[in-house]
Amino acid sequence: MPAAPRYIVPQSALESVRNPKEIEEETGGRLGVALVDAQGQLILGFNRDERFAMCSVFKAPLAAAILTGADSGKFGLDGQVSFSKRDILDYAPAVRKNAKRGRMSMSELAQAAVEVSDNSAANLLLPMIGGPPGLTAFFRAHGDNVSRLDRTEPALNENKEGDEQDTSSPAAMAGLMGRLLFSHMEKDSAQKLRGWMEASRTGDARIRAGLPKGWTSGGKTGSCGTAFNDVAVVKSPSGDEYILAIFLDRPKVESKKAEAAIAEAAGSALAFIAQAQKSGL
Repeated sequence: MPAAPRYIVPQSALESVRNPKEIEEETGGRLGVALVDAQGQLILGFNRDERFAMCSVFKAPLAAAILTGADSGKFGLDGQVSFSKRDILDYAPAVRKNAKRGRMSMSELAQAAVEVSDNSAANLLLPMIGGPPGLTAFFRAHGDNVSRLDRTEPALNENKEGDEQDTSSPAAMAGLMGRLLFSHMEKDSAQKLRGWMEASRTGDARIRAGLPKGWTSGGKTGSCGTAFNDVAVVKSPSGDEYILAIFLDRPKVESKKAEAAIAEAAGSALAFIAQAQKSGL
């Protein structure tokens, strides 16, 4: 089978848009981009089907799995999850604040996992859906045959070259989040997840920083030392919504420049939409 093309749009359509390949080369790493509309149509992709470490991006579909489980009656969002000091990882701002209480509700944990990317919150939630295999099964149940979670925090951040554990692709993650938020989840639960993503500030220097004037977004980032990721719901001034996933693996530039590259790739992808509409593509 021939290799998937790096672009799914005519190169001529990108004449006034920054070329993702140029952005990639400037970072010295590997860039992946996928843009999906509200109907699930893949509009633009660059290295879209290549595998990248998910890092903390997995926490958005994890929260979706928790909300979906509550909607189906498997558990209640007000249900309390107990924890001890040994459950508190190095990065666990929300869980650490509740150390004296020793418990948090499933809703509080899901919110913490998305809004502040709390690692302990994610680890405390995973057993509720069957651990990493359970989340992978959730991916499959919602049409994603690529993404997989194999380990918990912090081991999932290892990102050895060529290792498929705890990876996804830009197209798979954008498609999954699009199906969840636009059609598969109950409306109220989808809105709750959107609210958490919009409240998160971890991506202020990534996709959000590259939005054209009038656009808004809510996203979930992932960072694991060797990778910088972001997946976001982006909304145009006219109300059209898209899912944009951008992964950057092993850049040779400092973190601020890596984040700036993601912002520039976001601006490039969204500028393409405007140009494509103008061109009648």
